[in-house]
Amino acid sequence: MTWADVLSFIFVASLLVISPGPNGVLIAKTVPTSGRAAGFGNIAGFVTAFYLHGALAILGISIVLVQSATAFSIVKYVGAAYLCWVGIKALLAAVYGTGKTANVMPSARPRTLLKAYSEGFLTNLLNPKVSMFYLAAFPQFMAVGENAVLSSFMLVFLHSVINAIWFAAMVLLFSRLVGVAQSGRFQRWLKAVTGGVFIAFGVKLAVLKASL
Repeated sequence: MTWADVLSFIFVASLLVISPGPNGVLIAKTVPTSGRAAGFGNIAGFVTAFYLHGALAILGISIVLVQSATAFSIVKYVGAAYLCWVGIKALLAAVYGTGKTANVMPSARPRTLLKAYSEGFLTNLLNPKVSMFYLAAFPQFMAVGENAVLSSFMLVFLHSVINAIWFAAMVLLFSRLVGVAQSGRFQRWLKAVTGGVFIAFGVKLAVLKASL
Protein backbone atom coordinates (compact mmCIF):
# COMPACT_ATOMS: atom_id res chain seq x y z
CA MET A 1 0.00 0.00 0.00
CA THR A 2 1.48 3.33 -1.09
CA TRP A 3 1.19 6.72 0.61
CA ALA A 4 -0.97 7.82 -2.31
CA ASP A 5 -3.42 5.04 -1.46
CA VAL A 6 -3.45 6.06 2.20
CA LEU A 7 -3.99 9.73 1.40
CA SER A 8 -6.76 8.85 -1.05
CA PHE A 9 -8.46 6.79 1.65
CA ILE A 10 -8.13 9.61 4.20
CA PHE A 11 -9.70 12.04 1.74
CA VAL A 12 -12.65 9.77 0.94
CA ALA A 13 -13.16 8.79 4.59
CA SER A 14 -13.08 12.44 5.67
CA LEU A 15 -15.79 13.33 3.17
CA LEU A 16 -17.89 10.47 4.51
CA VAL A 17 -17.44 11.53 8.13
CA ILE A 18 -18.23 15.23 7.67
CA SER A 19 -21.26 14.64 5.44
CA PRO A 20 -24.57 15.01 7.34
CA GLY A 21 -25.99 11.80 8.76
CA PRO A 22 -27.38 10.01 11.81
CA ASN A 23 -24.13 10.23 13.79
CA GLY A 24 -24.08 14.02 13.80
CA VAL A 25 -27.78 14.18 14.59
CA LEU A 26 -27.27 11.87 17.59
CA ILE A 27 -24.49 14.10 18.94
CA ALA A 28 -26.67 17.18 18.52
CA LYS A 29 -29.46 15.47 20.46
CA THR A 30 -27.30 14.00 23.22
CA VAL A 31 -25.03 16.83 24.35
CA PRO A 32 -27.66 19.50 25.22
CA THR A 33 -29.64 17.16 27.47
CA SER A 34 -27.07 14.70 28.80
CA GLY A 35 -23.80 16.61 28.73
CA ARG A 36 -20.37 16.44 27.19
CA ALA A 37 -19.44 13.06 28.70
CA ALA A 38 -22.46 11.41 27.08
CA GLY A 39 -21.41 12.92 23.74
CA PHE A 40 -18.00 11.33 24.08
CA GLY A 41 -19.80 8.10 24.98
CA ASN A 42 -21.58 8.33 21.61
CA ILE A 43 -18.20 8.77 19.92
CA ALA A 44 -16.77 5.69 21.65
CA GLY A 45 -19.73 3.75 20.25
CA PHE A 46 -19.08 5.17 16.77
CA VAL A 47 -15.44 4.06 16.90
CA THR A 48 -16.31 0.54 18.05
CA ALA A 49 -18.80 0.15 15.21
CA PHE A 50 -16.13 1.20 12.69
CA TYR A 51 -13.95 -1.70 13.79
CA LEU A 52 -16.87 -4.10 13.42
CA HIS A 53 -17.64 -2.73 9.95
CA GLY A 54 -13.98 -3.05 9.04
CA ALA A 55 -13.65 -6.56 10.41
CA LEU A 56 -16.71 -7.70 8.45
CA ALA A 57 -15.30 -6.22 5.25
CA ILE A 58 -11.81 -7.63 5.82
CA LEU A 59 -13.02 -11.11 6.71
CA GLY A 60 -15.35 -11.19 3.73
CA ILE A 61 -18.63 -11.43 5.62
CA SER A 62 -19.80 -8.22 3.97
CA ILE A 63 -19.45 -9.87 0.58
CA VAL A 64 -21.57 -12.78 1.81
CA LEU A 65 -24.27 -10.33 2.90
CA VAL A 66 -24.27 -8.72 -0.53
CA GLN A 67 -24.41 -12.05 -2.36
CA SER A 68 -27.01 -13.67 -0.08
CA ALA A 69 -30.39 -12.05 -0.63
CA THR A 70 -31.83 -13.47 2.59
CA ALA A 71 -28.94 -12.41 4.84
CA PHE A 72 -28.77 -8.98 3.24
CA SER A 73 -32.53 -8.46 3.64
CA ILE A 74 -32.47 -9.43 7.33
CA VAL A 75 -29.64 -7.04 8.16
CA LYS A 76 -31.16 -4.32 6.00
CA TYR A 77 -34.63 -4.41 7.51
CA VAL A 78 -33.41 -4.71 11.10
CA GLY A 79 -31.25 -1.63 10.55
CA ALA A 80 -34.06 0.25 8.83
CA ALA A 81 -36.48 -0.59 11.64
CA TYR A 82 -34.06 0.70 14.27
CA LEU A 83 -33.43 3.98 12.47
CA CYS A 84 -37.14 4.55 11.87
CA TRP A 85 -37.94 3.71 15.51
CA VAL A 86 -35.45 6.33 16.73
CA GLY A 87 -36.88 8.82 14.24
CA ILE A 88 -40.50 8.23 15.26
CA LYS A 89 -39.59 8.64 18.95
CA ALA A 90 -37.94 11.98 18.18
CA LEU A 91 -40.92 13.20 16.12
CA LEU A 92 -43.37 12.26 18.89
CA ALA A 93 -41.21 14.12 21.42
CA ALA A 94 -41.24 17.19 19.15
CA VAL A 95 -45.01 17.08 18.62
CA TYR A 96 -46.03 16.38 22.21
CA GLY A 97 -43.25 18.32 23.94
CA THR A 98 -44.44 20.84 26.50
CA GLY A 99 -43.86 24.53 26.09
CA LYS A 100 -42.71 26.05 22.85
CA THR A 101 -40.50 28.61 24.48
CA ALA A 102 -39.72 27.14 27.89
CA ASN A 103 -36.09 26.31 28.48
CA VAL A 104 -35.10 22.67 28.59
CA MET A 105 -32.76 21.97 31.47
CA PRO A 106 -30.39 18.99 31.47
CA SER A 107 -32.36 15.81 32.03
CA ALA A 108 -32.92 14.75 35.62
CA ARG A 109 -31.90 11.28 34.45
CA PRO A 110 -29.35 11.97 31.70
CA ARG A 111 -28.03 9.18 29.55
CA THR A 112 -25.56 6.96 31.34
CA LEU A 113 -22.23 6.49 29.60
CA LEU A 114 -23.24 2.92 28.78
CA LYS A 115 -26.50 4.05 27.18
CA ALA A 116 -24.75 6.82 25.24
CA TYR A 117 -22.14 4.30 24.09
CA SER A 118 -24.84 1.83 23.03
CA GLU A 119 -26.73 4.51 21.09
CA GLY A 120 -23.54 5.55 19.31
CA PHE A 121 -22.61 1.96 18.52
CA LEU A 122 -26.03 1.01 17.11
CA THR A 123 -26.45 4.26 15.18
CA ASN A 124 -23.10 3.94 13.43
CA LEU A 125 -23.40 0.18 12.97
CA LEU A 126 -26.74 0.67 11.19
CA ASN A 127 -25.74 3.88 9.40
CA PRO A 128 -26.43 3.13 5.71
CA LYS A 129 -23.72 5.41 4.34
CA VAL A 130 -21.08 3.70 6.53
CA SER A 131 -22.41 0.26 5.61
CA MET A 132 -22.20 1.05 1.91
CA PHE A 133 -18.73 2.54 2.30
CA TYR A 134 -17.42 -0.71 3.78
CA LEU A 135 -19.37 -2.86 1.35
CA ALA A 136 -18.49 -1.02 -1.86
CA ALA A 137 -15.64 1.45 -1.40
CA PHE A 138 -13.43 0.02 1.34
CA PRO A 139 -12.47 -3.19 -0.54
CA GLN A 140 -10.94 -1.01 -3.26
CA PHE A 141 -8.38 0.29 -0.75
CA MET A 142 -7.58 -3.08 0.83
CA ALA A 143 -4.05 -4.25 0.13
CA VAL A 144 -3.10 -7.72 -1.05
CA GLY A 145 -0.15 -9.76 0.11
CA GLU A 146 1.43 -10.86 3.35
CA ASN A 147 0.45 -7.82 5.44
CA ALA A 148 -2.96 -7.27 3.85
CA VAL A 149 -4.99 -7.70 7.05
CA LEU A 150 -2.72 -5.43 9.09
CA SER A 151 -2.76 -2.74 6.39
CA SER A 152 -6.53 -2.95 6.09
CA PHE A 153 -7.04 -2.54 9.83
CA MET A 154 -4.71 0.47 9.71
CA LEU A 155 -7.20 2.07 7.31
CA VAL A 156 -10.04 1.29 9.74
CA PHE A 157 -7.97 2.90 12.50
CA LEU A 158 -7.46 6.04 10.39
CA HIS A 159 -11.20 6.17 9.66
CA SER A 160 -12.00 5.90 13.37
CA VAL A 161 -9.51 8.65 14.26
CA ILE A 162 -11.01 11.02 11.68
CA ASN A 163 -14.46 10.24 13.06
CA ALA A 164 -13.36 10.81 16.67
CA ILE A 165 -11.72 14.17 15.88
CA TRP A 166 -14.68 15.50 13.90
CA PHE A 167 -17.35 14.51 16.38
CA ALA A 168 -15.26 15.53 19.40
CA ALA A 169 -15.20 19.00 17.86
CA MET A 170 -18.99 18.82 17.53
CA VAL A 171 -19.34 17.79 21.18
CA LEU A 172 -17.20 20.71 22.33
CA LEU A 173 -19.15 23.12 20.11
CA PHE A 174 -22.53 22.00 21.41
CA SER A 175 -21.31 22.07 25.01
CA ARG A 176 -20.24 25.71 24.56
CA LEU A 177 -23.57 26.59 22.96
CA VAL A 178 -25.48 24.76 25.67
CA GLY A 179 -27.59 27.81 26.54
CA VAL A 180 -28.96 28.02 23.01
CA ALA A 181 -29.15 24.26 22.56
CA GLN A 182 -31.25 23.81 25.71
CA SER A 183 -33.99 26.26 24.75
CA GLY A 184 -37.40 24.64 24.38
CA ARG A 185 -37.94 26.00 20.87
CA PHE A 186 -34.55 24.74 19.69
CA GLN A 187 -35.09 21.33 21.28
CA ARG A 188 -38.45 20.81 19.58
CA TRP A 189 -37.01 21.93 16.24
CA LEU A 190 -33.99 19.66 16.72
CA LYS A 191 -36.14 16.67 17.64
CA ALA A 192 -38.30 17.23 14.56
CA VAL A 193 -35.22 17.40 12.32
CA THR A 194 -33.71 14.40 14.13
CA GLY A 195 -36.86 12.38 13.55
CA GLY A 196 -37.01 13.28 9.87
CA VAL A 197 -33.33 12.48 9.30
CA PHE A 198 -33.43 9.11 11.04
CA ILE A 199 -36.63 8.06 9.25
CA ALA A 200 -35.17 9.18 5.90
CA PHE A 201 -32.02 7.12 6.47
CA GLY A 202 -34.15 4.20 7.62
CA VAL A 203 -36.21 4.32 4.42
CA LYS A 204 -33.03 4.72 2.39
CA LEU A 205 -31.60 1.59 4.01
CA ALA A 206 -34.87 -0.34 3.51
CA VAL A 207 -34.87 0.27 -0.25
CA LEU A 208 -31.13 -0.35 -0.62
CA LYS A 209 -30.27 -2.86 -3.34
CA ALA A 210 -27.77 -5.64 -2.74
CA SER A 211 -26.41 -5.20 -6.26
CA LEU A 212 -24.08 -2.50 -4.96
